[in-house]
Amino acid sequence: MITSDAPTMTLDARTLLIRRERVFLILAGIFLCAMTMLNLLGITRFIALGPWTLAVGVLPYPITFLCTDLISELYGRKRANFLVTFGLCLNGFILGFMWLGNALPAADIQAPWQTLLLAEPVSLPDGSTVSEQVELFGLLYATTSGAVLASMLAYFAAQYCDVFMFHFWKNLTKGKHLWLRNNGSTIISQGVDSFMVVAVTFGAQFIAGAMSLATLFSLMTSNYLFKLTVALLDTIPLYIAVHYLRPYLGLTHGEVGYGLEDD
Repeated sequence: MITSDAPTMTLDARTLLIRRERVFLILAGIFLCAMTMLNLLGITRFIALGPWTLAVGVLPYPITFLCTDLISELYGRKRANFLVTFGLCLNGFILGFMWLGNALPAADIQAPWQTLLLAEPVSLPDGSTVSEQVELFGLLYATTSGAVLASMLAYFAAQYCDVFMFHFWKNLTKGKHLWLRNNGSTIISQGVDSFMVVAVTFGAQFIAGAMSLATLFSLMTSNYLFKLTVALLDTIPLYIAVHYLRPYLGLTHGEVGYGLEDD
């Protein structure tokens, strides 16, 4: 007979563990998916959304702050920081493979859609200019690699800031006023993210004179106001999610997942 020194887990405890890990996996998956879309879509297209001019990659990004706030509330600061750290590593993973794909020599056989014929010279975010024929991947690499690097810097500052400020407000209010720690953390972190990512992505164009200060400031402001609006609106789904997930995960008010309480 095979025996184990591990304690036998009751069915109820096992069910709660499965539920908690499953919900964390879903929230982490949404977080990483939204972050990856930001990097891959990047600045490949600008869209007009009401009064805002936005890079298409910005659209899913505010969801990441909702996910980290939910994880902070339900699982504690340690798991939120773990997810942010893993997301930073994933950013580096994406950038590394983009660099590798650009560094490897192209094959002799190329499909027709892999080369574009430009009607006029195009200025890229890194300050360089391409004209006539350009490889599709090369163009995508030039427009997204800088954005990925910018998002890594902004991500590092903004996401850690969001988790820190969330728990700062939580400790200050002794676990009360969920709306305050949700919005108080996101208002500051979204500002850090919006201004850093635009400054790093388009800084070279501004220095080279290809972009005016007014345009640069307009992009920063549009990014921030869009993210701020979404952050304020996500207070409602945050309350709904916490209301239903706490009993589903077997958590009392102020309690977080198994053994993950903050020190």
